[in-house]
Amino acid sequence: MYDAGARVRVLLLNAALGPLDYRVPAGSTLSDGSVVVAPLGPRQLPGVVWEADRLDAGGVDDARLRALHGAYDVPPLPAPLRRLIEWTADYYLAPAGAVLRMALASGSALEGAPSVIEYRPTGERPERLTPQREQALDRIGDRQGLVRELATIAGVSDGVIRGLVKTGAIEAVTIQLDDDFVDPDPDHAAPDLSHEQRAAADRLVDAVRARSFAPLVLDGVTGSGKTEVYFEAVAEALRAGRQTLVLLPEIALTEPFLARFTARFGHAPVAWHSDLRQSQRRRAWRKIVSGQAKVVVGARSALFLPYADLGLLVVDEAHEHSFKQEEGVPYHARDVAVMRAKLEGVPVVLASATPALETRQMVEIGRYEALHLPARYGGAQLPKIDALDLLADPPPRGRWLSPTLVRAMEERLARREQSLLFLNRRGYAPLTLCRHCGHRFQCPNCTAWMVEHRLVARLQCHHCGHLVPTPRACPECEEVGSLVPCGPGVERIADEVAALFPDARTAVVTSDTIWSPARAAEFVARMDAGDIDVVIGTQLVTKGYHFPNLTLVGVVDADLGLSGGDLRAAERSFQQIAQVAGRAGRGAKPGHVYVQTHEPAAPVIRALVSGDAEGFYQAEAEARRGAAMPPYGRLAAIIVSSEDQAEAVETARAIGRAAPEVEGMAVLGPAPAPLAMLRGRHRQRLLVHAARSFGLQDVLRGWLGPLDWPRSARVAVDVDPYSFL
Repeated sequence: MYDAGARVRVLLLNAALGPLDYRVPAGSTLSDGSVVVAPLGPRQLPGVVWEADRLDAGGVDDARLRALHGAYDVPPLPAPLRRLIEWTADYYLAPAGAVLRMALASGSALEGAPSVIEYRPTGERPERLTPQREQALDRIGDRQGLVRELATIAGVSDGVIRGLVKTGAIEAVTIQLDDDFVDPDPDHAAPDLSHEQRAAADRLVDAVRARSFAPLVLDGVTGSGKTEVYFEAVAEALRAGRQTLVLLPEIALTEPFLARFTARFGHAPVAWHSDLRQSQRRRAWRKIVSGQAKVVVGARSALFLPYADLGLLVVDEAHEHSFKQEEGVPYHARDVAVMRAKLEGVPVVLASATPALETRQMVEIGRYEALHLPARYGGAQLPKIDALDLLADPPPRGRWLSPTLVRAMEERLARREQSLLFLNRRGYAPLTLCRHCGHRFQCPNCTAWMVEHRLVARLQCHHCGHLVPTPRACPECEEVGSLVPCGPGVERIADEVAALFPDARTAVVTSDTIWSPARAAEFVARMDAGDIDVVIGTQLVTKGYHFPNLTLVGVVDADLGLSGGDLRAAERSFQQIAQVAGRAGRGAKPGHVYVQTHEPAAPVIRALVSGDAEGFYQAEAEARRGAAMPPYGRLAAIIVSSEDQAEAVETARAIGRAAPEVEGMAVLGPAPAPLAMLRGRHRQRLLVHAARSFGLQDVLRGWLGPLDWPRSARVAVDVDPYSFL
């Protein structure tokens, strides 16, 4: 404890600053982990009291110390979370303040107001309906939130929303922020598990009861009931009065998961994701830190929340690459989850039908324990998978679906069964060019083509978000009607399905159409009701969904993910196709999967067709082991960017020249990044390759720490990179 006048170290929510020392104000008593208000110049910033011997703040005389302005009325951040923040900052070479910001992710929650005024549409239209007001009401729909939140949703100014409030088209509503969540009931609807499921569930339950660190890999084929198995561990944590965190890779999966959870436990868990309103985030954060929120389901950001009494951690679809954060602190949630479980002394479950090679290697060396579910639940059979050689069975000119796949879709439509077509490419076409002069539409801010989105009549860059209306004439030669799309996206496949089967009811499922949990719930409801015959989707439909009447899956272009020089390209393609294949035949009706490819002899395709996952992973592991690539070696990327190309090149070269010559480490580059310009900044990359046991972080700190570069240049380090763009 620190009494009034004592010197304390404070880590501020400012990535540019290290820890600073302050005095405890008069009349206050603080402890390590206390969340405080610290003066910084004329500003006041939140911060957390930290152990002085763990963070170096530099020497400041006692006489120069400023007093803190006080502490927030929230429990201190627990010691295991503080250790996790230190470990994450150290491992990923990130400022500790940037990691701390993820733990205090709801600034409004610190204030502790008991209620807030939000606004929602009344259904009335004002007499004076300007275009902006009409746009606002159309985009808001039935949502509610603060004025600023509604203005952001609608793409208008705050004044437009306030004007609609005055007309009565939007009304105020008081939201109580301190109402408790209803605890889920662990015995509400206990499932009837198979022998294999019960054995795995019993092991998870034992781990929860033991209250000790245990990394467990729940490896089950698609449809084997992994969720029901780890729900038994959740139930045991509930009986013990402890908290559970379940991480999901996509917020679009949250709403279907909440419905599944509610059916099992009688009440929904607490959700945490980017689509929450500020009031929802504030209520959830305060209930999590108090321990009243017993089960939290969320995206990777939920990992750093200050749980009062964590008893179980689950990472669902643990192989998913979206668990790797690319912006800000570039951490991998799967790996940080294991470290948090270790620091908390609790079990962590990594659930997946296609565990990552890194996870498999940890099982192989005995660090993780594997639990296997080799068969689908309830007698359902895994789907039959066939490769369609597009050279032997080509689609007609101008089409993308082979005759065999089209016939299979006809059969499903006749039987009133559902089909899914998978193509991991949003929009209508990845490239638009002029047939008259050859002009190609490229993003002005990025080294990337503009993707046509015909449903909204826009060309869009999928890297920076730049949008332009689709022109009628070529901007280069001004020829009208000369623009042609090249290659297919899901919208183009949807057009082909509409031409082939005009009476079929279709749905396009991408991040453009399923942008929130509510939209995902609407899609699931339509599928369950039989209102959709054919789904055309991207990777968003490869995981988590259970549609018993879906019996056919067609992979439109299985070769798409195998190019580009990505270290994990083959593994990612295998996982995606295996996962989307797993959507077929999950009920009583058998499933069939057709994989369209130009390379039916490729190892990935052969493994999928034969069902030899172990053989594929074994070959992939041997290839990586021979090249000393992860998980048998280490990588770190150094990315240099600047608005000035020459400055980016020279800064990267200077970093390369300063690279230490250390045994066990090699530096590749610098070279222009494959995505050489991103959001208007030129990019250079260096790739550091080291042995598995090499102390990479210490060398990187010693290498980059003393260097100076222009303020306009940015240097980012990505430890264990997953993106090589």
